[in-house]
Amino acid sequence: MQRLLVSGPRRALGALGLHSSRQGPSALPAAGLCDPRHSSTRQASDAPLNQPPNSEFVARSVGICSMMRLPVQASPEGLDAAFVGVPLDIGTSNRPGARFGPRRIREESVLLRSINPSTGALPFQSLMVADLGDVNVNLYNLQDSCRLIREAFQKITTAGCVPLTLGGDHTITYPILQALAEKHGPVGLLHVDAHTDTADKALGEKLYHGTPFRRCVDEGLLDCKRVVQIGIRGTSFTLDPYRYNRNQGFRVVLAEDCWMKSLVPLMGEVRQQMGGKPIYISFDIDALDPAYAPGTGTPEIAGLTPSQALEIIRGCQGLNVVGCDLVEVSPLYDHSGNTALLAANLLFEMLCVLPKVRTT
Repeated sequence: MQRLLVSGPRRALGALGLHSSRQGPSALPAAGLCDPRHSSTRQASDAPLNQPPNSEFVARSVGICSMMRLPVQASPEGLDAAFVGVPLDIGTSNRPGARFGPRRIREESVLLRSINPSTGALPFQSLMVADLGDVNVNLYNLQDSCRLIREAFQKITTAGCVPLTLGGDHTITYPILQALAEKHGPVGLLHVDAHTDTADKALGEKLYHGTPFRRCVDEGLLDCKRVVQIGIRGTSFTLDPYRYNRNQGFRVVLAEDCWMKSLVPLMGEVRQQMGGKPIYISFDIDALDPAYAPGTGTPEIAGLTPSQALEIIRGCQGLNVVGCDLVEVSPLYDHSGNTALLAANLLFEMLCVLPKVRTT
């Protein structure tokens, strides 16, 4: 049965200095990319593309708990794109629990199918995709976790693999962008969130989930004229909480400017602004109204709808997307699993808009 579920050679269930907590009985021991035991043998040119199991032939309850039940491998070599978990939540400021996000998103992804009939996207007929397991973060040291994340994503980007990241709190986007900027230079950013995440510090600390994009600006990781933030809302400590962002050249689209309307016209403007240069998508699940996504740490009322989220991501088709993340899913606050199910669907939509994905 394992052969039926996993195409290509079996690999260690983990990645990138990583461990997978979902090892099956036949899995090899986890081995990181720097482990001398690891050697890459599979190339995209000599193997069929990985396909999620079809639930008409393989029951959804069967198989290891990977993203969309894709093969889990330790190396990004030979992959065009990969799902990777970053189970970190020690940068949170309110409710913790996002460390459990990647696992629950993978669980709910069992409902996803391989084709997107709404857009015509055929991601698994276009790309070699796998699950790289989880970055082995240090839950006792946020700075060290950022180092581990940065080093893991340097290996992914060096291999030419586009990462689709399952968070984890929003701190993780900072070291990911450090890695991506090494390869691509300053990138454009489509940031969907209830919060701008451009605070300078809190409790004397300059690194937590409210500061990642401030740190990115400080280090020149962003092409600030190509940064768009959508869904921003909530109470504030000042009357002009978005001054810093606009002074950097960011476009800030407030949630109330999105209420009761399609965001297709907005995304047309975003595509023009982004052009053909590299762009990163960072989607905080709290951009959505907590009626749809209650499982998060810092919920804000009157947010976006799931259909608007789809319009935003689908509106990125044709852009030079070099990486994506979906962060801040905290399953403890939504026992229904609907927040994680929504997150899994949005990650699939992100996969569908990657540059090499064919459409019908």
